Amino acid sequence: MDQWLSVGKLVNTHGIRGEVKVVSQTDFPEERFAPRNVLTLLQPETKQTLEVEVQSARLHKNMYIVKFRGYDNINDVEKYKGWELKVSKNDLVDLEEGEYYHHQIIGCKVNTDDGEELGVITEILSPGANDVWVIQRPKGKQLLIPVIDDVVLDVNVEAKLVKVHLMEGLI
Repeated sequence: MDQWLSVGKLVNTHGIRGEVKVVSQTDFPEERFAPRNVLTLLQPETKQTLEVEVQSARLHKNMYIVKFRGYDNINDVEKYKGWELKVSKNDLVDLEEGEYYHHQIIGCKVNTDDGEELGVITEILSPGANDVWVIQRPKGKQLLIPVIDDVVLDVNVEAKLVKVHLMEGLI
């Protein structure tokens, strides 16, 4: 089985013509929900999957209203409430230099520019202007570091290693 990445979650139906409300979980919604794009619906408990093709999508109140080709009635889509929308890792969008997928960052070891090992990135928070990486220290509290150029000096996703500069006040 391919490795899957979430692009959204089908949270409800919308109207009676087969449209569904999707909470986006992707940085590329305009590509993922583009007409003719194929996505995979995954039932979280049973892992049952179903391929669907996007017919149309529009942004509405921080959610996407998506219509799948061939699903023209509320009764056709009702049963997919709570299912997740996935793409195969093989369908990843190529990122610009210096951009990374969350799954590439989580699990990376973090060292300072002085060579001190800080721990491992366990989570990525997106509170506002920049992401924040949560680093689990070998012992003690978690460390939160802002993902900004002054702090993150080097990211090597192949080696799963991140080098950071700890500005005053971060620890």
